Amino acid sequence: MLWIWESIKHVYATLAVIPIIPFLLVYFGLGAFTGDRKKAFRTAMDVTTALLIGCVAVLFDRIFHSSFGLYGILLIFLLGAGLLGNVQYRSKGNINVRRITRVIWRLGFFMMGLFYVVLMCIGIGKSFFNI
Repeated sequence: MLWIWESIKHVYATLAVIPIIPFLLVYFGLGAFTGDRKKAFRTAMDVTTALLIGCVAVLFDRIFHSSFGLYGILLIFLLGAGLLGNVQYRSKGNINVRRITRVIWRLGFFMMGLFYVVLMCIGIGKSFFNI
């Protein structure tokens, strides 16, 4: 049973290192299967967000010698959801949790993508210059 867990961890780590590969695989695979490129793009974003969260958390932990990476990301997501929920409640009078979750997850894709690029550049620079 342990080998299954280890295999899953290795597959996740491999896919998370270069997140453009799973994005393209899901996008073109689902796009060819369903024919709906818009839905394929959204699904590829959702899958890649999960991979980017793990990768950005590990990059943050390694670069800054911390263990706050994942917790910081979750904190940002929860604060964003709270702020969006407040705005939605004040404007419409009710809260649509599904819509808030989808918005936060999709914004997280762009945010994690930006953090991935920045942290990867910092990590490469630190290893190149032996800082």
